[in-house]
Amino acid sequence: MPQTPPSQFIDSDRPTAPEVSRRELLLGAAALGIAAATASLPLPAFAATGLRVGYIPIIPMTQLYVLTGEGWAADAGLALQTTSFQSGPAMIQALASGTLDVAYVGIGPAMIARSKGVKLKVVAANVIDQVALIGRGPLVKAMAGAASPAEGVKAFRAANGRRPKIGSLPAGSVPDTVLRYWMAEIARIPSEDIEIVGMGEQPLQQALLTGAIDGASILEPILTLVQSRLQDAAIIAKAGSMFPKQPGAVLVVTEDAIARNRDAVAELVKLHIRATAFAKSNPDRTAELVTDIIGKGLVERDVMRAALTSDATTFVDDPRVILDSTKQMQAFQQTLAQITEPVDVDALFDFTFHDAAKRK
Repeated sequence: MPQTPPSQFIDSDRPTAPEVSRRELLLGAAALGIAAATASLPLPAFAATGLRVGYIPIIPMTQLYVLTGEGWAADAGLALQTTSFQSGPAMIQALASGTLDVAYVGIGPAMIARSKGVKLKVVAANVIDQVALIGRGPLVKAMAGAASPAEGVKAFRAANGRRPKIGSLPAGSVPDTVLRYWMAEIARIPSEDIEIVGMGEQPLQQALLTGAIDGASILEPILTLVQSRLQDAAIIAKAGSMFPKQPGAVLVVTEDAIARNRDAVAELVKLHIRATAFAKSNPDRTAELVTDIIGKGLVERDVMRAALTSDATTFVDDPRVILDSTKQMQAFQQTLAQITEPVDVDALFDFTFHDAAKRK
């Protein structure tokens, strides 16, 4: 039977955790200005096995909303104690401190955590090509009339007397990394020509709608929502063109959780694969589930459905799909000094769970 509807959130205090032993990780998290949110997905009515799951309430975590909202986790005997966070690095801190077993998180924060010694494994992928660059008003006009993005930025500065202000998630996040990659490797825009502003997902959406920023490197549903509300908003660089086959959100599990409860992790991966197929083939029902979790009355269901079927939402589950692009992303993050200790990406990934699930 289905679980309690996802819209009925269980309120909880902000998650508390012991101090992380690695000073670098704490300093990195503090620098990104991140804090855990206070909402949680509902617990199943019964379960034989518990897993503590962190997630960010955004579309790339859709598989989690499906497998909980449709009651599959409870039916499989899994008690998923879920906690919502405002960004990936906050979840990484919780993983490092032992207060989470599982995280639906961006590949960027996962690599940074692994580089700091946090023992975790990527066991499934969620999406690829999730980030696009959206602009509004003067920036759209300047870009549309230019021969290249770099010329468009110059035209904007000439017309407005300032650099364009582009919002994204905090430094080290996938949207921020993709924006910087696009500027350096694709558009050839000098870093000093654009002011990049890192912030949380909700403040970024509000900043776009009010005109506090000129554009954003961000993902759905913000891309679709902003275009539905602002006539002068448009996509400047499409998802996939900024960083081809860009890796996005992933399902990560601590090595301790795998050692303690391998069967539960295997079951979760099976449900994740099932949810990926469901999201692709049932956009209407998926839109209902996602709206209940992340819409909170602020995003209309038809807008959410459009976001779920846009060019910036490509659901996947096989972690091998993002292996090479993850290596490419790490190499670029090293040039930004975001990863000072390179990660063995092959060791970060564990394909055994996905392989076993697909054989059945």
